[in-house]
Amino acid sequence: MRVLVTGGAGFIGSHFVRTLIADGYPAFTGADVVVLDAFTYAGRIENLDTVRDSPRLRVERGDIRDPHRVAEVVSGVDLIAHFAAETHVDRSITGAADFVTTNVVGTQVLLQAALDAGVGRFVHVSTDEVYGSIDSGSWPETHPLEPNSPYSAAKAGSDLLARSYHRTHGLDVVVTRCSNNYGPHQFPEKVVPLFVTNLLDGKKVPLYGDGGNVRDWLHVDDHCRGVALAAAKGRSGEVYNIGGGIELSNRELTTRLLAAVGAGEDMVERVPDRKGHDRRYSVDWSKIRDELGYVPRRGFGEGLAETVTWYREHRDWWEPLTV
Repeated sequence: MRVLVTGGAGFIGSHFVRTLIADGYPAFTGADVVVLDAFTYAGRIENLDTVRDSPRLRVERGDIRDPHRVAEVVSGVDLIAHFAAETHVDRSITGAADFVTTNVVGTQVLLQAALDAGVGRFVHVSTDEVYGSIDSGSWPETHPLEPNSPYSAAKAGSDLLARSYHRTHGLDVVVTRCSNNYGPHQFPEKVVPLFVTNLLDGKKVPLYGDGGNVRDWLHVDDHCRGVALAAAKGRSGEVYNIGGGIELSNRELTTRLLAAVGAGEDMVERVPDRKGHDRRYSVDWSKIRDELGYVPRRGFGEGLAETVTWYREHRDWWEPLTV
């Protein structure tokens, strides 16, 4: 089997690749892996250092918006795990164009190439942010899409395109929607690595608004395992939410990060809230649990401690990114 991982040099995609090469997903033991990555600011070849010498791995530089390049790479592929995307909400607020072209147009290019090449399955990796904000309860996969940022709107558009290629063309598509990821190798613009690296450098951390925005936290290893389960056993045309089962306000998360680094409350700086800041995300992941046997395995306390330790021990990885 040959698996194409788009965005395979990014935070989540590279974890999926490293685990594939280590035969960590039983359904894909021995699979050859092709990485397609544009190597923009968040895609780093260093994220693949531990598997670069594997004869089962091939790394290709290319933009998913380029149909000729995509067609070349997709040829002979059995499964596409599509992680490639622009993902940072703050960047989408100040400049939405790259989010629309990469997340929407790029996904359409990939879907068409998969259809033309006869790819067996296309797993489209998405986000809980497409649902919008929820005051109480949790979103099932059938909830209407009500995105509130340019980022989430572009991801919602790509979700609908993926669905359309299944319904119109019969392409074997599965969509996953995850909650907030954390773990090693995450680019330090996202809240966990941003706060950790700031604190390790003795800098204050910026807490938006009243700190009451709530997110469900999911370790990258659990997320990737959920994607692998969906790829192996998910029903064609279905959407699967992947959650972590730990909801925290940004204030509560900040308190845990301060404790993990050994910093005091004086290291918190209140900043004006983000435009259109969704108040709460919460996904109902009972479908993937009941159908595919998914449950998160990484406890948040343990996972966060390991993540902080990784950043403490890998300054050479993140220091050039924070200049």
